[in-house]
Amino acid sequence: MKRHRHTPEQAVRKVREGERLLNEGKDIAEVLRHLEIAESTWNRWRNQYGGMKAEEAKRLKELERENGRLKKLLAEAELDKAMLKELAEGKW
Repeated sequence: MKRHRHTPEQAVRKVREGERLLNEGKDIAEVLRHLEIAESTWNRWRNQYGGMKAEEAKRLKELERENGRLKKLLAEAELDKAMLKELAEGKW
């Protein structure tokens, strides 16, 4: 199966379509083949995007990206603070 990165909106759409197909009585293997995704992907998406709408999933990804950026900035600031503290104590 070819590897493909899906956007959060695509993942939400595929989860909804998969749920619809399952409710129609189709087998899980058939649904996964139709959606062209692996079972592990299906399970991860159902846990992550289960009751979300596409715009909510997009907002979640944006917030996760922003959170990562802020954590990096905090780590850099803490490192700078520790370096300045060492310089002030004359340990170099």
